[in-house]
Amino acid sequence: MRINKLCLLISLCLFAFSAKAEYQLDNEASSLNFISIKKDKIAEVHFFKQMSGSIDAEGVAKISIDLTSVETNIAIRNERMNTLLFETVNFSAASVSAELDVAVLQSMEMGSSIVLPVELRLDLHGSSKVISAQLRVTGLEGGALLVSTQTPILLNAFDFGLNAGVEKLMEVAKLPSISTAVPVTFNLMFKH
Repeated sequence: MRINKLCLLISLCLFAFSAKAEYQLDNEASSLNFISIKKDKIAEVHFFKQMSGSIDAEGVAKISIDLTSVETNIAIRNERMNTLLFETVNFSAASVSAELDVAVLQSMEMGSSIVLPVELRLDLHGSSKVISAQLRVTGLEGGALLVSTQTPILLNAFDFGLNAGVEKLMEVAKLPSISTAVPVTFNLMFKH
């Protein structure tokens, strides 16, 4: 009986530690932006309204981006990006994963900040690519973490089979050009 109580106590302690080490993405306090450039000189900022994600006790971060939540501030353009570019009927979400150093995350105090080199795996439109990035992690009140791009991440439509969608957008909007290179930035708030 005593051994059972000891095992239960150890299990509860381990659960408490692992629960403390896990973080959940706060969608309302997070942002993911990208810039499109049309006609070689007109840049516009767009974003996604819905994301979910977590960092688990081993430091594995996973983010899911609802591509149907793209916001360009023009309703018809949102619709066209969903149907012609992202093809959300078949590919409704994109996902990003990375492995972060748990010891670094646990040592973050309020106000402390560190830049981490990270390999991000992006799964988008049926394709997958590993992208090197520099992320800034900042410790916040209550043990929360803010994870941000130190510099923009440059994605290319060709790497994810989105170039045909870019051409369709150009055709329907009667544009001479839309850049296939897209700068992406994010600020992700993780809370216990």
